[in-house]
This record gives sequence, structure tokens and C-alpha cells, in this order.
Amino acid sequence: MRRSRDVIQPRDRLSSSPGTYALWFWLDQPLTLYAGRLGEVGLGAGAVVYVGSAHGPGGLRARVSRHLREDKKSHWHIDALTALASVTAVWYTLASNRLECQWAARLQAVPGAAIPVPGFGASDCSCPAHLFALPVSAIANAWQALGRPAALILWPRPRKADACPASGECGRITAAESRTGR
Repeated sequence: MRRSRDVIQPRDRLSSSPGTYALWFWLDQPLTLYAGRLGEVGLGAGAVVYVGSAHGPGGLRARVSRHLREDKKSHWHIDALTALASVTAVWYTLASNRLECQWAARLQAVPGAAIPVPGFGASDCSCPAHLFALPVSAIANAWQALGRPAALILWPRPRKADACPASGECGRITAAESRTGR
């Protein structure tokens, strides 16, 4: 399911400042992965989003670039997912304060959102999870709920709201076409 990253590289577009991000995945089919202490977990086909924060050296650029690398040691739950599926988009905001738990709560409140794996990505906080499954129809609501973050599109998107990448109804988006903020 992994695809090459030949559209946009985050190192070319993301800041090295601290911030919060959401990694979007489109799963063409159900997926089983091993997520550390959570063990073997399953994800259904469709849109899945993971929220995290980047406050270490290199900020957003370094953290997101790490998530996209194929040659990395598995450290976090999200590493198990990125080893098997490609990130299709990154939503982000620059902020010196950590917003990932706030973003997780906002995504959980989006109508239609579900927590596919309780505890995923939330081993260092009291959130139910930092990974959510959303129907395609809820993605615009999710973007609004997160305060309309900037977006970096890394792979094809559906041309129609009811189309999916597996249907072939996708078009590549260049950096100039990606949303860059409010």
C-alpha cells in the first residue's frame, strides 16, 4: 500500500518551527498492524487521521519528514501505520504550545468520527486516542473543527466527493494547488 513520495516533499514546504500536525491516510482495504503494547490491531478501509505535535529539534519539518521515511526504527504507534500505508496529506499549524490533545478532542467530536484503536498515539496523555477514522463526507467538517489548518497534499485526492483513490478518479495536486492556510 505504500507509494513513492514523488509529488511534494515536506522538507521543501514545512517550517522547522514547532507545531501540531494531522497525518491523513487513505486505506484502500482493511489493514492489520502491530502497534507495540497495543498488539495486533485492525483498521478498516477509508480515511484515517493521526494527530501529533512537533516540538523537538527541526520542528514540523523534521517530525513529518521522519514519519514519511521508510528507513526508520519503530518508536511510536504511528510508525506501525506509516510502515504499511502512505500519508496522503498533512494538515498543520505553527504553535509553540502543544495542541495535539485539543485537536484529538475536536476530531473525536466531528459527526461520524470513530476511534478505530483505543489508545493509539495517546500513551503519554489521557486522550482516548490520537487516531480517528472519518467518513469522506466529514473531512471538511474536520478541517473547520481544527481551525482551518494549512495543508500539504502529498498524493492524489478524489476529484469527486464520493470518489476514492482506488477508483482511479484522482488527480495529482501540485504544491501551488495545496492549501497554505487560512
